[in-house]
Amino acid sequence: MSGVHATARIRARADGRGGTSLPVLDSDGPLALRRTRGGDGGEARVVLVGAMSGPLGGDRFAVEAAVESGARLRLTSAAATLALPGQLKDEARYDVRIDVADGGELHWLPEPLISAQGSDLSVTTRVGLGPGARLVLREEQVLGRAGEEPGRLGSRLVVRVGERLVLDQELACGPGAPGGWDGPAVLAGHRAVGQLVVVRPEFRDRPVTPRVLGETATLVPLAGPAALVTALAPDGLRLRRLLDEALASLA
Repeated sequence: MSGVHATARIRARADGRGGTSLPVLDSDGPLALRRTRGGDGGEARVVLVGAMSGPLGGDRFAVEAAVESGARLRLTSAAATLALPGQLKDEARYDVRIDVADGGELHWLPEPLISAQGSDLSVTTRVGLGPGARLVLREEQVLGRAGEEPGRLGSRLVVRVGERLVLDQELACGPGAPGGWDGPAVLAGHRAVGQLVVVRPEFRDRPVTPRVLGETATLVPLAGPAALVTALAPDGLRLRRLLDEALASLA
């Protein structure tokens, strides 16, 4: 037996008329991509719709998004991703690969990932950007549904701008994670953790000023034209509010 393997692929390209076309919009299995209306005329909008529960144990999901020079893409999801236990005891994987060319722009704003009790999921997001690319990337992870303990969740986020590595960080939570993940040095008892990565060429000459955003969020500049917001909250609703406020402060 093996889990479900599925890869959704998107390519955004400037259409020569001030807009963005989608020459590649390939859904696969439980990963369904739908183009939607809205936004200004230069931006393409795509929603990722989960066509079944998961990922479950042994599943291998992937999303690959490429944005060419001059194109603008906003990629969201229709609902939260719920990691669940399955018949297979193998680890599930969810990989996201993002490439944005010089002069391209991507907003990757999925709904939260919820780690249900008994699940085992590893998430990896790798981002490669051209020197003049723009990015807004949001990640939100909720440990357990209401009233339950979380599953095991490992996540890694890697961001490169040009040839420069600006961020490479990992977090492991839940059963089997290294001791202390729920202690004061990491989550401090909170059950929702999120981050926001913003990359803009103007940050190269005018980097953001590091500051504390409320009691459980921080904003720091990265080694390049980028900024990172890290936030903790008791639940997903309050986490989203913190990240939205942080993004508005960078406008």
